[in-house]
Amino acid sequence: MKTIDERVLAGYNAGIEKNRLRAGVGLIEWQRTCQLLAEFLPPPPAVVYDVGGGYGEYSWHLAARGYDVHLFDIAPGNIEMSAALAGEYPGVSLAAAHVCDARAVPRGDRSADAVLLMGPLYHIVERQERLSALRECRRLLKPGGLLFTAAITRYATTLWALTAYGAQNTLLTEDAFRAMLLRELTDGQHIRPENSSYRGMGRSFFHLPGQLADELAEAGFLGNDVRGILGGGWLVPNLDDVWRDEAARAAI
Repeated sequence: MKTIDERVLAGYNAGIEKNRLRAGVGLIEWQRTCQLLAEFLPPPPAVVYDVGGGYGEYSWHLAARGYDVHLFDIAPGNIEMSAALAGEYPGVSLAAAHVCDARAVPRGDRSADAVLLMGPLYHIVERQERLSALRECRRLLKPGGLLFTAAITRYATTLWALTAYGAQNTLLTEDAFRAMLLRELTDGQHIRPENSSYRGMGRSFFHLPGQLADELAEAGFLGNDVRGILGGGWLVPNLDDVWRDEAARAAI
């Protein structure tokens, strides 16, 4: 079983994920995802496994709503940081918080009403290993259980570089950066070059929508519903300030 890139893992252990959903485009991701979870999850106290759940923002959110939530993540640092969120949710606790790989979750067959797989599919860069993670989710789910998973669009870095970020620097003039974009647009493999000033996301795989649907189907998940999360909302200037206005937030 191949693990995720060591540098990616080191970043998560160092806390790069902390507060990501509380500023910038993370604000949209958080609210939109919470809306979809509220719409489709079975009512509490259903059992939810948050696999690859980072330091547990969604886990604690759902636990506070009465769900029986088990958090799993491959980075020990994330699991350690998760305990700090308890202070934001008085009287709430997670059913469990464990270090594990998304392809080998220490729970029994058909033991979860829902599984969240919100990060592993873009850090597991080999297709067969992604299928292993998806099949593990299928093993864990009760009949009729729901999988919520996330992927990053094939065009993510290119759109980012050509718009808000690219207008402020000379990344697009770097041969290494342009070669990185060409590679990920061609086969989805996002490999950060060593000889570039780019300091964005580490080793990842970016999907086309049809690829995500195909992988889900091959792993045994049929009748899938693929939806956008950020849309074009991330292009809004001064998003943190605009987000404080209720009407503007609703419009976005």
